[in-house]
Amino acid sequence: MRLPPGLRKAASVAIAAVGIVAVWALAAAALGKPFLPGPLRTFEAFGALIRDGYLGRHALASASRVFWALAASFVPAAALGLAAGRSRRVDTFVSPLVYILHPLPKVAFLPIILLVFGLGEASKIILVGLIVFSQILVSARDSSRRVPGQLMDSVRSLGASRLDLALRVVVPSALPDLLTSLRVSLGTAVAVLFLAETFATETGLGYLIVDAWARVAYAEMYAGIVALSLLGLGFFVAVDIAERLLCPWRSYRP
Repeated sequence: MRLPPGLRKAASVAIAAVGIVAVWALAAAALGKPFLPGPLRTFEAFGALIRDGYLGRHALASASRVFWALAASFVPAAALGLAAGRSRRVDTFVSPLVYILHPLPKVAFLPIILLVFGLGEASKIILVGLIVFSQILVSARDSSRRVPGQLMDSVRSLGASRLDLALRVVVPSALPDLLTSLRVSLGTAVAVLFLAETFATETGLGYLIVDAWARVAYAEMYAGIVALSLLGLGFFVAVDIAERLLCPWRSYRP
């Protein structure tokens, strides 16, 4: 009996998680050092942090920063990238920005962002938004260029307007690549968010991890790392669900 694709993916993730925990337990037992507590102690600390609401508060702060960064950057980046892929005039403006700014690690902009926007929420959201914006812009531009010209001509011959071509041909063709790019950018964004949350803040999983490290509360530190990993996994699952809803043809298996 074949399991549905969703259950197969969940089973593979569960098997990988069990393997990681097993290696973790062996490493902790072999080293016997306080800085590497075993999975059992870490999960006990994880449960305690959940029960007193401490972990949930920090996880919600991190998740909200990623969400607002995504909400602010995804649509404009996708629109500009799709337009650049189909219009030489727009691409003349966009290409230099891509070639100059995209290869730069976005975390290098953190000191500038902090100077301009201060140490509050805005600077963290803007930093994460830069990562998502850059990745989506490049992916949208390249995937838009790959739309076959024959397909565009065929739909145009049926009386489609420029808006129809954009909504019915270009966007559906580029959407799978955009969602794949979103997975990559969210993984990077969660990693960079950890760094951003170590600066002048008292909320977020990055703060929780560094604070636990400073207090030599290693079990809590690893519990925060597990929570950060679960946050990234949650975003991946959300993108998978969005892909199944928006790109049902991608889920087809003969």
